[in-house]
Amino acid sequence: MEYSKEDLTEAKRQIDSTLHKLRETLQTLHRKEQPERYKSQITLAERRIKAFEIAARLIEQELTQA
Repeated sequence: MEYSKEDLTEAKRQIDSTLHKLRETLQTLHRKEQPERYKSQITLAERRIKAFEIAARLIEQELTQA
């Protein structure tokens, strides 16, 4: 499926915004008084960050090839 440069650029912008929020959330969870109580939320946030980083990188590659 083909996407326009504008679509890819907007998708990248949205992913970057979500990544920023996820990283802030992760820092907040790590700073909690008992971070071990939030282990599942921390793991989920870390996995989502990795997935969004991959998506952002793939979009960047697609934009540079266009």
